[in-house]
Amino acid sequence: MYKPNFQKREVFVFHQFQRKGYSLFACLGREVIISVLSVATLSSTKAAIVSNKVWYGEQADTVKTVWLGDVGITGARAPLTKSQAARMVTVLSREDIAQAPVQSVNDLLKYAVGVDVRQRGALGSQTDISIRGGTQEQITLLLNGINICDPQTGHNVLDLPVQLSEIVRIEVLEGPAGRAYGTSSLVGAINIVTRGNWQPSADLSVESGSFGYAKASFVTRLSPHHPSPSAHQHSVSGSYQRSDGYSRSAAGTLNTDYRGSKAFYQGEYEDGQVRLSWHAGVADKGWGSSTFYASPRWQADDQYEHTTKFYAALQADTKQGAVHFHPTVYWNQFLDRYEGYRGKPEVMPYNYNRCNVYGINLNSYFDWVAGRTAFGAELRNEDLVSGNLGEPLFQTHHISGTDRDYTLGINRTNITAHAEHNLLLRRLTVSAGFVAVKSSWSHINMSLYPGIDISYQWNNALKLFASYNTSFRLPSFTEMYYKLQGYAADPHLKPEEMHAVEIGVQYQMPALQAKAAIYHHHGRNMIDWIMDTSAGEAAVWQSVNHTKINAYGVEAHAALDFRELIPTQKVLTSAQLSYSYIAQDKEKEPGIVSQYALEYLRHKLTGRVGLHVWRKLHAGLNIRWQDRVGIYTDFQGQVHDYRPFALLDARLTWNSNRYSLYAEANNMLDNRHYVDFGNVPQPGLWLVIGGRWHFDL
Repeated sequence: MYKPNFQKREVFVFHQFQRKGYSLFACLGREVIISVLSVATLSSTKAAIVSNKVWYGEQADTVKTVWLGDVGITGARAPLTKSQAARMVTVLSREDIAQAPVQSVNDLLKYAVGVDVRQRGALGSQTDISIRGGTQEQITLLLNGINICDPQTGHNVLDLPVQLSEIVRIEVLEGPAGRAYGTSSLVGAINIVTRGNWQPSADLSVESGSFGYAKASFVTRLSPHHPSPSAHQHSVSGSYQRSDGYSRSAAGTLNTDYRGSKAFYQGEYEDGQVRLSWHAGVADKGWGSSTFYASPRWQADDQYEHTTKFYAALQADTKQGAVHFHPTVYWNQFLDRYEGYRGKPEVMPYNYNRCNVYGINLNSYFDWVAGRTAFGAELRNEDLVSGNLGEPLFQTHHISGTDRDYTLGINRTNITAHAEHNLLLRRLTVSAGFVAVKSSWSHINMSLYPGIDISYQWNNALKLFASYNTSFRLPSFTEMYYKLQGYAADPHLKPEEMHAVEIGVQYQMPALQAKAAIYHHHGRNMIDWIMDTSAGEAAVWQSVNHTKINAYGVEAHAALDFRELIPTQKVLTSAQLSYSYIAQDKEKEPGIVSQYALEYLRHKLTGRVGLHVWRKLHAGLNIRWQDRVGIYTDFQGQVHDYRPFALLDARLTWNSNRYSLYAEANNMLDNRHYVDFGNVPQPGLWLVIGGRWHFDL
């Protein structure tokens, strides 16, 4: 049993300030030492924001002493620090984001070894994100802990309203996350965190590059200059981005062009009783979809899509009392217009969809002699009106700006309840619990999905961990109802279920960080789009439930900090190498082509080297090699295997206290023959130059 011993006077060293009500109680009978850590040490822990100052690029090479802020991670219902967590979470820090040669979150996630990024268009125009061999529908995407997934489709899930420079960190939880995030997190979750401690300041950024690419963005942060018992903070950002695209249609017109804008406001208020936070944002973009959704039967090369997404949420955290409450209210709206033939509704009517998601969520936890216990529930309503998805509506709704009505729709309410207990001993952490799920769409009874995570801190550097987790996912509305141009969906699809086991080891020291894990995923009723090519001209894509799929995987990651390892040399700053391997035992039937579930990355290797070139000039080289399992049929009817390919990216950065200038090169070797998604051409060498200026207010 967990039983603290208050008789022995032991030294208690503060490595962080949690500002929790029980913190003083935890110090009774102990000698207290308040200490500080350097940024160089802190960056190795991948912590959250550590300073009010925003540091770009390689500026962390200069050691500065700062106070630690709250270091909290996800992976559990109750807040735990990284050192306490039993579930391993991969974190892309602010430093990682600043150094990467990317223009979108989509591009950044390509370097996370367990994440599969299948990109149809550049600049994040349309990208499928999956984890550990799953599909784009099987992950949960969160913005500051709030589920922003679109139940219509996972194709456009990363239409985010925030700038890369606003992101504090990105947390990637691999494996079933139903216990932590409820439905849709079948194979993992990605949480994008933007909130931090702000100083009054403003950032201005401009970029330009290949294929007519240009971008301008700003971020303004407002907060009191002097701390007060009742403090409030605000941040406003906006951007505009465009490109002519890297290819043309057979008729010679633009077909991969892009136009997009976004705006985001977030605020925070805190006093001695409560901390309130809120955000509101919009992301609007239109892009030429080339052959993104074409098939051998329908070879359209000039498609187009336009999406507009609105996000709003209010969260609170109580700071007094034995039980800590974290309620959330949110609303997300997704608008989508798809043109099978660009600008030609008379040839093929446009597809219009409007989806509203309303949610209310309560997470609570309390500490007692046996550890930390969390409980809560969520009510989430998903409402779609459409021109081609769903059942006939009793009352139609007008489509704004057109002479048409939404005539179809579907509405479902999902209810989840959860309970979790965390046993926190000196070296051992055990986190166990369950999520209960019920949906108005599904006729099944409320089902329980349990899980348990265990970690043991062998010594100061070595940690062992193991877990068993389960999860559940409802079909998307597209999987259930899409029936146009060679697609035939099934409205009677069963929900997917996943069971997963994982064991691993983590080693962490200032000069070396390493992690290795092996896992087994057992999926039942897995949903996929397949085509029976033996049907010839009559072949169509059909949504089906596979009976079961077993996946086995290995992941390994190592990172070296040469500033700690060899302090006398000044050129090499860091190096990282990651590898993942996946094998599935679901054999393909002759003539059956899979679009998602049976196409996965068998091998993925990523590497990065950081260099200090001269004075304030730094460089980063990133390489990614991958080998995908699967086949695709070209427009001439020939079947091809996906071939392995490698891409090399680089970034040069000149950092100053007030500005940062950079040049990026994506696909430096100008590889134009790789295929990330069948029948969708990819860009060759893409060059970008830009600058960022920082102003104190």
